[in-house]
Amino acid sequence: MDVICHSVDVEIPTTAAEPMLWSGWGDPARAAELPEPVRRLLGDLLGVRAPDTPAAALGEVRLPGPALPAPVVAGLEDAVGAGHVRRDHEARVRHTRGKSTPDLLRIRAGDGSDAPDAVVLPGSHDEVLAVLRICAAHRVAVVPFGGGTSVVGGLAADRRGFAGVVALDVSRLNRLVSVDAESMVAELEPGLRAPQAERLLAGHGFTLGHFPQSYEYATLGGFAAARSSGQASAGYGRFDDMVVGMTVATPRGTLELGRAPKSAAGPDLRQVILGSEGAFGVITSLRLRVRRVPAERLYEGWRFASFAEGTAALRRLAQDGPVPTVLRLSDETETMVGLARPDELGGLAADAGCLAVAGYEGEPGETRARRDAAAAVLAGLGGTCLGPGPGESWARGRYSAPYLRDSLLGAGATVETLETAGFWSALPGLYDAVRLSLQGSLGSPLVMCHVSHVYGTGASLYFTVVTAQSADPLGQWETAKKAANEAIVAAGGTISHHHGVGRDHRDAYAAEIGELGVEILRGIKDRLDPDGILNPGVLIAG
Repeated sequence: MDVICHSVDVEIPTTAAEPMLWSGWGDPARAAELPEPVRRLLGDLLGVRAPDTPAAALGEVRLPGPALPAPVVAGLEDAVGAGHVRRDHEARVRHTRGKSTPDLLRIRAGDGSDAPDAVVLPGSHDEVLAVLRICAAHRVAVVPFGGGTSVVGGLAADRRGFAGVVALDVSRLNRLVSVDAESMVAELEPGLRAPQAERLLAGHGFTLGHFPQSYEYATLGGFAAARSSGQASAGYGRFDDMVVGMTVATPRGTLELGRAPKSAAGPDLRQVILGSEGAFGVITSLRLRVRRVPAERLYEGWRFASFAEGTAALRRLAQDGPVPTVLRLSDETETMVGLARPDELGGLAADAGCLAVAGYEGEPGETRARRDAAAAVLAGLGGTCLGPGPGESWARGRYSAPYLRDSLLGAGATVETLETAGFWSALPGLYDAVRLSLQGSLGSPLVMCHVSHVYGTGASLYFTVVTAQSADPLGQWETAKKAANEAIVAAGGTISHHHGVGRDHRDAYAAEIGELGVEILRGIKDRLDPDGILNPGVLIAG
């Protein structure tokens, strides 16, 4: 059948404001309070009320007294230059924790107890090695720090048994080192933020095609360390799929990994570092597969009557093709609220069903042919094309949800996200289990979900939950998070599809891989980091 549904070309931003808001997400200029009508609606629906006390100012954040011994400070200054060892209040606050809801609740309450004693900014691989040697010799914990966008407690070291903590900020490692156009491989340093990397690669006609929600502020090193997955993963793959080689600094020396596209020469040690969240070493260089910049990007929206119907349609495309570059589906609640369009703070009608977004990138002829073929499949499986409007709106607001999260926190709501993945056959049970666990632990929250990434064998589910803050919002979310983690494990899902493990998922991750799996990881850490200084408490228990 003929499907009439026109698409529009959408641009990808290549700039980001700096620095990130210290007490929230992203560009400080975009931080805003919720409109009063929205506040009233939250009060009526969920009982949300404004917090009793205002958030702390930057200068009011309480930090532990500096603990680094003088010889350590002197050694670090010799290694990287005195100007690149910062111990001032603002630098320490800005390198305290990440950007999860618990992280922000603590920092807004003035709690900087996890702040590093110093922020060290090495400018080369050799300087990173020097910093690690000094810290190992004096038993100082080291937290590798990229964009600071972790949402799983991945940037809060366990201080116990250490002489101090330093944040090893890789932002000075920010070069495009080389481009092998023939092999379509580029070498880049880990401190490049994604928009910077895209701008540099575009000068050579290439793109990574990696656009997660953290795109504007996250770094390439962070993408690798947490096994990031971008919103265009259906077309470009996950970030770990893009890594063909890397250089890693460890307290024991240097690892050079990856010398061919594929190899049968034993286990792939790149996989040991990918997802290790700085617990095994510090990535100082990445060799990444790149793609040609697409001539056209097209996005459009589709309506399905139910989440089950829409999920079946996505599965059909993922398994039989043609596969769009972007493919995602919001459930009924998320569609009704309009969270697929977070920059507009307004949704579709209450009977809107479920909104799917499909995007296509490539050469004009090929892109439109793939779009037409996929549209025929979606229409044949019950989808109704809504035209380019919803797709364009999603693309325009694809990085806005964290700003909305911050606005809701400021209004007195507890709002947080969590995600998982499972095989297609397990997905309905996983979806129900997580929703029920959140509802059971929080009373009557608003729970929304979307399919964020698809594969031939399964998909990822991304949940957003909103509820009124209790008198103890940290305890409130910890209870809900624990229940959700247990539900994910029991329902056969993975504890994290793309956010990583950090501290928040550590126990559930141990349950997922089993006691022997934990012993294997601990053996790797003991060999690469015998003094245990790298991000202690993250990924695996000490």
